[in-house]
Amino acid sequence: MKLLVYGAGVCGSLFAARMHEAGHDVSLLARGGRLTALRQHGVQLAEGDSPAVRRVPVPVIEHPGGEYDLITVFVRTHQVDAVLESLAGVQGDVLFLLNWAAGPETLGAVIGHERVLLGFPMTGGTMDGDVIRYRKSSFITRRVAMPIGEPDGRTTPRLQRTVETFRTAGINAKAEPQMDAWLRTHAAFEVPLGQAVHAAGGPVALADDPDAVRGMLHLIRQNLAAMETPPVPRAFAALRALPQGLLVAVLRRFLKSPTAVHSGLNDPSPAMAAELEQLTEQLRASARARQATQDGENLTTHTT
Repeated sequence: MKLLVYGAGVCGSLFAARMHEAGHDVSLLARGGRLTALRQHGVQLAEGDSPAVRRVPVPVIEHPGGEYDLITVFVRTHQVDAVLESLAGVQGDVLFLLNWAAGPETLGAVIGHERVLLGFPMTGGTMDGDVIRYRKSSFITRRVAMPIGEPDGRTTPRLQRTVETFRTAGINAKAEPQMDAWLRTHAAFEVPLGQAVHAAGGPVALADDPDAVRGMLHLIRQNLAAMETPPVPRAFAALRALPQGLLVAVLRRFLKSPTAVHSGLNDPSPAMAAELEQLTEQLRASARARQATQDGENLTTHTT
């Protein structure tokens, strides 16, 4: 597979390294200082706090060009518009592996609806200078699959081909028939969580403030209730159904876990804040559109 990985942060770099080591023709797109570091040292990986650093010589480029079998996009939500413009003239299906609650239509309007695939990366880690420190895999993390889906939920040959290609590279991928709803559900959970962590000064600090966790849970429940479709996966419905005390205890334990501490949640950067702001606006726009539709239906009912 000839593959372009657009975005050289933690997830994009890990993905590019795995696909390169599996023998695929991979190019990793980066900019600025990250581009310079990758050209000098390749993708540098370390497991957890290990001093051992492994270098993977993934080819890097600064601008997309030509034709690809697949373009995978790993950027933050507020960076998507610029990516869409740069890919309008580049050939190849585009798999968006990122936070996104605005639906596939806004993506396809720029690059062509037939090119769009949706997904979400399940890998995690942090940047330590130019070294990516990724979480050590466990029985649980190995069972968590990376969801990928068509915007309309169909199981197409290209979706099956993409999932199988990722699996042969050791990436646990699966076809998700409700990928758009999955992304909206994740955003409904991620935005209050990320904002609460940012306000508290980190996941552990948030865990130590039960009142803040309760406030965060209240906002998550509001977001889930405002969704047009039921939560996907169904397990997220538990955030609305289970007792508050139990959920607060579970969330506090999660916030103190290595999964939360060594993840993007612990990123206080302006880029993280900008992404949360953009996701918030996407959720609000979706809620406004749903309310307008309901108002229109009610008006029709009353006038007939």
